[in-house]
Amino acid sequence: MQTILILGAGKSSVYLIDYLLETAVAKNRNIIVADVSEEIASQKLKNHQSGKAIKINLDEAENRKAIIGESDLVISMLPAFLHPIIAKDCLELGKHFFSASYESEEMRQMKNGIEAKNLLFLNECGLDPGLDHMSAMKIINDEKKAGNRIFSFKSYTGGLLAPESENNPWKYKFTWNPRNVVLAGQGTSRFIQNGELKYIPYHMLYKRLENISFDEVGDFEGYPNRDSLSYRKIYGLDDISTLLRGTLRRTGFCESWDVFVQLGITDDSFKMELPSWFSHRMFFNSFLPYHETKNLEEKLQDLLPWINDEILGKIEWLGMFSNEPLPKTDGSPAAILEEILKEKWKLDFQDRDMIVMQHLLGIETPKGMKEVVSSLVCKGENQEYTAMAKTVGLPLAIAVDLFLDGKIIVRGLHVPVLPEIYEPILEALEKTGIEFEEKIRAV
Repeated sequence: MQTILILGAGKSSVYLIDYLLETAVAKNRNIIVADVSEEIASQKLKNHQSGKAIKINLDEAENRKAIIGESDLVISMLPAFLHPIIAKDCLELGKHFFSASYESEEMRQMKNGIEAKNLLFLNECGLDPGLDHMSAMKIINDEKKAGNRIFSFKSYTGGLLAPESENNPWKYKFTWNPRNVVLAGQGTSRFIQNGELKYIPYHMLYKRLENISFDEVGDFEGYPNRDSLSYRKIYGLDDISTLLRGTLRRTGFCESWDVFVQLGITDDSFKMELPSWFSHRMFFNSFLPYHETKNLEEKLQDLLPWINDEILGKIEWLGMFSNEPLPKTDGSPAAILEEILKEKWKLDFQDRDMIVMQHLLGIETPKGMKEVVSSLVCKGENQEYTAMAKTVGLPLAIAVDLFLDGKIIVRGLHVPVLPEIYEPILEALEKTGIEFEEKIRAV
């Protein structure tokens, strides 16, 4: 009997849990779902005979370790900052550990101990990071085997709305963690372009965009992620002249979002303590200069003269110019903005989300230059079975299933860039409808 422990029963866990339950009886497996809410964990299991829901207190080490001790393998769907805590418990108790989150420095410090105990700790096995690594590495390794040289690699991913649900001026709603959306891009983006190192500070990020197009769902704009340079080593492209990883938004989104960035309304570094009667308009105006006669809209256009009527309309639609009371009056500007947006960018019952991902590779072959464009479009079914949950949860579930079946045999600390990991996962994902469409163009 194999026991899988899933920590966290949030929105991204539904496909993961369903997939593992589907074969649990046939493969003689128990699935334990532990969450701070036993009720939510129980709902995800749907009374399955191989499932067990339990409440966990993550702050109590004894309770945490007792639950982890019952398992053979732990999947953490918890917030990323908790992964090192869970991973340390797993290392101490000799349990395999899987997550969809970035491999942290704390995790790397456990590398020797993981290897000494012959365990597998697999991170970055979700969507981004995860599916992006696996799909990219398949192309990269196939081209290398053919004797070709990759001189350019760009990769963009977006968690967005399906076109039929784009029913507001921003063509955007929250399909994942709102806080992460509000804080996206902060820091300095680093990449290499035509052999030159490039750095984009946050205040310039939404001005430096690339147009990305999909045959099925149209046009988007991409901006660089924080650190692309480290992927030269991860992807085995140390000598590549162009490498950039980025995020996708619908065309026109970034120019409007840049208003909040330029004014400082996405700042999370200080706390505001506003009067309880403060309105949206007062909050927005607090980031504009004082003027004796000019109103808010006039001051805004004086300060940021590139703002046009379309951008003003988007900001007005969010209620920023209204006299409606703020939903939150204490916290950072970013936290207050997040509360405003939660209501305006809330998914309606009938809304469907969408994941778009595209890799663009410039390749030199003995016959000349070519460009490979590999695209993924995945649409959600409804608010529970979302494209985000599918593309995060299924790669992780499949990896766990393959490992317990003995089809992934590697041990140690890994991300899914090895063929023995990504090849069987991608093959299984195709059967679930997660499949890339590849086009080759001569250049």
